Amino acid sequence: MDKLVSVVIPAYNEEENILVVIDHIEDVFEKLNYDYELIIVDDGCADRTLDLVREAAQKDSRVFYIELSRNFGHQPALKAGLDSARGDCVISLDADLQHPPRLLVEMLEKWEQGYDVVYTRRQEDKNLPFKKRKTSRLFYKLMNSLSDVELEPGTADFRLMDRSVINVFKDFKENDLFVRGMVKWLGFKQYALDYIPNARFAGSSKYNIKRMRKLAMQGVTSLSVKPLHMAVYLGFLISGLSLLYLPYAIYAYFHTHVSGWASLIVTIAFFGGLQLIILGILGIYIGKMFMQSKNRPTYIIRSTNIK
Repeated sequence: MDKLVSVVIPAYNEEENILVVIDHIEDVFEKLNYDYELIIVDDGCADRTLDLVREAAQKDSRVFYIELSRNFGHQPALKAGLDSARGDCVISLDADLQHPPRLLVEMLEKWEQGYDVVYTRRQEDKNLPFKKRKTSRLFYKLMNSLSDVELEPGTADFRLMDRSVINVFKDFKENDLFVRGMVKWLGFKQYALDYIPNARFAGSSKYNIKRMRKLAMQGVTSLSVKPLHMAVYLGFLISGLSLLYLPYAIYAYFHTHVSGWASLIVTIAFFGGLQLIILGILGIYIGKMFMQSKNRPTYIIRSTNIK
């Protein structure tokens, strides 16, 4: 019996792309000796994405859909697809065709060679705007400096995972998901494939600077407590530097009679801001604990044709 490969695609308002990516994946598997299932996760789409997928599912029994009750975000939508996948391995990719489906062939070859995770590294596209390339580099630099898991630049959620990895991943019950970091943390035998991204087929990217910043914050606080350690080190550093001011304070007490209001205000403002930063870091972690304690589901499925 042929091995079953699951392909999971989270989609948010991708009506112009979804049928094209389905056709590309079908073309790839026509040349391979695998059974496959294609799972499209509708992450609260406001366009005709779900209608188009339902029509495709009526024509092809290998096409499945999961409709979430609202827009939960890319990471929860991805986990919904991974949790429902039934394949011996699961491949995840985006719906905009920037993740080239042709790479699935090489990913499956590496899987057959014994690798549990085959992930991809996007090579920098010189045609991208400078701002986009700069924010991407800053994202990975921030992640690697503040977290305990090192992510290679260009890694994203275009990967293959063996069933043994999926079975472990399904047990994760975290609210703030950062899938690429969690998979890296899992370990197993991993292999990296480099690729040149395609141009987006249609539409525009959903990941603006604000979403990238939010994703980075989720990743850092989900994978590490380094920011808390840094707050402690910063406190010690400021305390040590304040001792250098002590000789001047003693000299000023005995030899001057003019109050330094400006320096006093600046000092108060500086330490007040520092305290707020540290309180903010603590608040983020406490807030994550509070949300996790509610034990709410990461996503809610409204409808699906997966039996």
